[in-house]
Amino acid sequence: MSERGAGASGGSPQASTVTISDVQELIKRKEEIEAQIKANYDVLESQKGVGMNEPLVDREGYPRSDVDVYQVRAARHNIVCLQNDHKAVMKQVEEALHQLHARDKEKQARDMAEAHQEAMSRGLGQSEGLSPAQAFAKVNSISPGSPASIAGLQVDDEIVEFGSVNIQNFQSLQNIGSVVQHSEGKALNVAVIRRGEKLQLRLVPARWAGRGLLGCNIIPMQR
Repeated sequence: MSERGAGASGGSPQASTVTISDVQELIKRKEEIEAQIKANYDVLESQKGVGMNEPLVDREGYPRSDVDVYQVRAARHNIVCLQNDHKAVMKQVEEALHQLHARDKEKQARDMAEAHQEAMSRGLGQSEGLSPAQAFAKVNSISPGSPASIAGLQVDDEIVEFGSVNIQNFQSLQNIGSVVQHSEGKALNVAVIRRGEKLQLRLVPARWAGRGLLGCNIIPMQR
């Protein structure tokens, strides 16, 4: 019967090298120690059900004759040692799992940062490729007090973006009309070029005293 498990002598895996297989090895070690503890308790049970604390001498102070005193003492000693090993290996398992989780979080954070940076770089590249922004429609009239007027649109503003509509997908004014109909009461991002400067406006299509949901007239740009 082994007196000590293999568990406590190895030391904790280092944070920089701990792997899933390290954790699996520690768990295997823990299970081996638990099996040895059980085997030693079985030895005690076989000796008249003697536990960890029952006296091994009779009333006169002589070693008990009904149990194998040497075997009981050895089993008790093994159990104490193995329980210490078990406590140590459990701490190692906990530390290894903590290190793995911390490293996973760091990796996720790095991956997210890299993905964000890549998306930003791609976006900047696309912006540079489309610069200067191309307009696909133009405002040629505005009604006072209308949603378009309240949003800050002005006559001769050249529309670069109208909600989801841009130079890439614009086919006809029906595209803008569809966006407006589906966005009543919701803010739309509208980008315009005014006297060479690109402006971002927020337009909320809504019912008002006049006709339609915008109160402005938009015409396609002549290409």
